[in-house]
Amino acid sequence: MLDLRNVYYSYDKSQVIHDLSFKVERGEFLCVLGPNGCGKTTLLKNILGLLSPSSGSILIDGEDVQEMPITRLAKIMGYIPQAHTPPFPFKVFDVVLMGRTSYLSSLAVPGKEDEKIAFASLDELNISHLKDKIYTKISGGERQLVLIARALAQQPKILVMDEPTASLDFGKQHLVLEHMRLLSKKGISIVMVTHDPDQALFCANKVVLMKKGRLLSMGTPEETIIEDSMKKMYDIDVKINGMKLPDNRTIRVCIPVPKPLKARLRAINGNSII
Repeated sequence: MLDLRNVYYSYDKSQVIHDLSFKVERGEFLCVLGPNGCGKTTLLKNILGLLSPSSGSILIDGEDVQEMPITRLAKIMGYIPQAHTPPFPFKVFDVVLMGRTSYLSSLAVPGKEDEKIAFASLDELNISHLKDKIYTKISGGERQLVLIARALAQQPKILVMDEPTASLDFGKQHLVLEHMRLLSKKGISIVMVTHDPDQALFCANKVVLMKKGRLLSMGTPEETIIEDSMKKMYDIDVKINGMKLPDNRTIRVCIPVPKPLKARLRAINGNSII
C-alpha cells in the first residue's frame, strides 16, 4: 500500500534523510522510532506530501504521492498531530465533521451522509457522548480521540501519527494506543512516530529504527527492539524483559539500566562533560 523507495531529503545543503526504503501493507501498524533530530517528523511530512523528496519516491498503491491531487490524497491518508487547538470553540461534532472536507466542493456544506459518517466515527471510538461538548474544554486524551475520529471521517486507508500521545498521561496514552491497535486490525494501515520503545512493543507489528536520518534497522518489534539496537540509538544500556498479562499474552518491556551520570555524559558527548 505505502512504498518508500530510496528517499532522500535535504533542507538547503543539510541532508536530513538518507536513502530510506520500506513498505507498509494493508492493516500493518508501523512505528518509526529514533532519537530527537533523526528526521522522523521530516519523514512524515514527505509521506503526507507536505514536502517533496530530494530524490526517490513515495508511492501509494503504485502511484506517486507528489503527483496526486491534494483532495484525493486527503481521502487516502488521515493525519493525527501531537496536539491541536483550533482558533474557535467548535463543538466536538463539528471538528469531526471537518474530516469530510475533501469530499465537498468549494461552496458545498456537509450533507446528511457526511453527518452520518461523522457520527459513526465518534461511535467507533466510544465518544459519541462528547459530540455537543466544546472541543477546547475537554481533556487532552478526549481531544486526541476526537482527532482520531476526525481522521476516520475521512475514511482513509492510512493513518499517519506524529507522537499522538506525547502530551497525555499514562492512562490516556494506552487508551489511545489500544484504539489505534484495534483500527489496524480492521484493515487501516498506521504509521506512527514515537520516542517510546514500549509503545512500539505494545502496538506495532513492524518497526523502523532511525538514527541521523538513516535506516538503522527494520523488522518486527522482536527483531528490532533489542538491547544492542537501543544502545546504538540512544547511547544507553537497556534490558528487554518479558511480562505475562492476565489474558496470558506476554509482552516485552524496555528497561533502562542505571549508570553513573558522568559515564553516560562521556558516552554521549565524547571525553568532555557538558
